[in-house]
Amino acid sequence: MAALIWLIIGALLVGAEIVSGDFVLLMLGLAALGGAGAAALGAGTVISVVVFTVASVLLVVGARPALKRRLEIGQGLKSNVEALIGVRAVVVERVDGHEGRIKLHGEIWSARSLDHRVLEPGTEVTVFEISGATAVVLAES
Repeated sequence: MAALIWLIIGALLVGAEIVSGDFVLLMLGLAALGGAGAAALGAGTVISVVVFTVASVLLVVGARPALKRRLEIGQGLKSNVEALIGVRAVVVERVDGHEGRIKLHGEIWSARSLDHRVLEPGTEVTVFEISGATAVVLAES
């Protein structure tokens, strides 16, 4: 009977983790499943509580930070269009407020000047934004 109670508590905690998303309830739920395993093997209530307590501490202090780090690794990385903002490029065909061409990361991009200045070939610019397939640029000051 004790194993069933631990199992229910574990399942509820793991299920509640879906709402919280902080991995604390997941770790406690897994620890409760450890308590359920101990009770199912015939351990008494005191031993089941000890297993739950030790597993909780180990999982919350040890496994949770590592799991959170692993899931957060890619969050600071810029990709696709975001990675181009702030990058330097060189004008290859005259750029004005409506059209032009720049060389950005070795590729030729259509471009326009953010401040409608006319930028001649060879001018270094910084990508301010990407609008569709056009880089909106500012001349280096």
